Amino acid sequence: MNHDTSLELLCDMPQHGHEDAQAACCRPSSPTFMGEQRTSSFWRDSDTWRRAGKNTLNCLIGCAIGDFGMIIFLQVYYPQMPVMLVMVLAMATGLVTSILFEASILRWKEGFDWGEAFKVAVSMSFISMLAMELAANTTDYLVTGGTMNPSEPGYWGALVLALMVGFLAPLPYNYYKLKKHGKACH
Repeated sequence: MNHDTSLELLCDMPQHGHEDAQAACCRPSSPTFMGEQRTSSFWRDSDTWRRAGKNTLNCLIGCAIGDFGMIIFLQVYYPQMPVMLVMVLAMATGLVTSILFEASILRWKEGFDWGEAFKVAVSMSFISMLAMELAANTTDYLVTGGTMNPSEPGYWGALVLALMVGFLAPLPYNYYKLKKHGKACH
């Protein structure tokens, strides 16, 4: 989940009395930096993969809550809504809930105030969230056509597949950003 230059923003950001949270949040991911490692070993850091996996899972949980919640809601209460509109609304809702989930983690686990937590969550995670949403919803659409009812057994298999693809799509990006910046949060 920790992406883009926002990692630098996070560690350079004044913490307003949250120096301990900043120190805990902005820790090196490994004792060696990208410039010191051979390119072939860049992708072989198991600690960074583990951290990237945890951060990606947090993002997936946040996205899935809004995304699949909206899909189920619209299928139950507005079954005649066009599939593409359902997908767009589901993706938008997934992005919002993922940002809220990420901000909550930063607020409660890292001690940020709400304003800082939202700013960091959006700047750190948006690209990953968007990739995750696109991958999961495209998978769901390709498998179900976007019209399968949650009461059908195949729906849940498609859901699991979409979640797996949604997790895997941004994982290398998240790893790359963690490794490149040498820092991680939560």
